[in-house]
Amino acid sequence: MKKTLVSIAAASLIVSSAMAADKGIDIVTTGQAVVYYETKASNATGADDLFDQDTAGANFGVQLNLDADLKNGFTFGSQLSYLGTAGLEKNLVSNTRQSTTAVGTMDTIADEVALTKIFIAKKVGNTTVKVGRQALPMSLSPLAYSEGWNVFQNTFEAALVVNSDIPDTLVVGAYVGQSNGVSGANFATFNDLRVATDDSGTVGVDGTAYMLTVQNTSIPMTTVTGSYYSLAKIATTLEGADALWADVAIADKSLPMGLKIGLQAGSIMPESSALADTTAFGIKVGLAPVENLTLCAAYTSVDGDDAKPQAAIKNTGTGVKTPLFTQMIYNQDAIALDANTFMLKASYNTGDYGTIIAQGTSTTAGHSNLMNRTVASVEKDTDYTDLELVYKVKVSGMDLMAAYINRNWSEKSGTADEENAVRIVARYNF
Repeated sequence: MKKTLVSIAAASLIVSSAMAADKGIDIVTTGQAVVYYETKASNATGADDLFDQDTAGANFGVQLNLDADLKNGFTFGSQLSYLGTAGLEKNLVSNTRQSTTAVGTMDTIADEVALTKIFIAKKVGNTTVKVGRQALPMSLSPLAYSEGWNVFQNTFEAALVVNSDIPDTLVVGAYVGQSNGVSGANFATFNDLRVATDDSGTVGVDGTAYMLTVQNTSIPMTTVTGSYYSLAKIATTLEGADALWADVAIADKSLPMGLKIGLQAGSIMPESSALADTTAFGIKVGLAPVENLTLCAAYTSVDGDDAKPQAAIKNTGTGVKTPLFTQMIYNQDAIALDANTFMLKASYNTGDYGTIIAQGTSTTAGHSNLMNRTVASVEKDTDYTDLELVYKVKVSGMDLMAAYINRNWSEKSGTADEENAVRIVARYNF
């Protein structure tokens, strides 16, 4: 982390041109540099092979955070994100994993740079108010959060209030307006929140979106988190929806073999009678039976309604990932609606040689499952298996990750019922 003293005149484009130029502020500079590569290949007839240029995408990115204490309880934060390719498209890849404009179009500086955070925060007593473009954590906003799986995470246009006056309790209120995309070609574009559905992909939340979360640790060894969302004017009907999500985490050093238990449940309830409610629940159990080894088993269930369209249990900020315990690298469409999913995971930390993770899910899907969206009128249930091997290690200050993913479907899409993918990420935080 580098700390630099700059004048307001030099920082006027970042902070405020209205401030006096002779009053210096301390700007703390942090950030990250990332190289991100992925290749995917299916077993469809005539499909290209894994690692072929036509099946691969990559990015080189640099993200710079500039944060400042503005005195009197005010703080400022900003983030500038550069997404390029470092010429990898010349011979290794044919696409990008994330871009500010159309995928693969990076011809000017404007095509590669985005202002992904800019906010002012004010703290008064035990209350903090934060207004502007910012990240939202899944732990406090499970249905509208910043996802970290791609090159850079998405952010939100939001107003956030956090209060800790009540003992052992955190109260969070938010007005969330828009979010940028976390995948593909929409990283510099902020759009309405979106609801993933089984009949039309994703639809926008044209009206306001409010959230209230309460997190409490009064019960020994237990953290209880409950969230309520009000989403107005969902584009399909221009009527709203309410959403509830609850999470219970039980963990303590005194529990045998590092036992950890998680429970979750939630529902999305549209006001329109033309749309069905969606309800989900999940349970997970974690153990550390021997040193450096952790095991986890999880089960999630999301109901389905074959008679009416319904919302999937997905992040409304992106329409991509889910808050479900069985979420892995690539299984979100399989588990988010009309699905029963089992997950097993083992992680072994070798110390200096990194951590090896083996995980897998098996999903039994119904007609309303998102994998069946394009064949909703066909009596077809597409069950799904996802097996993943992940290796993480820190080398010369860099966080390296390599993952192999094997996906199988019980029903073919065209001539394909299997896909393999490899993801390699090098990330240096400074």
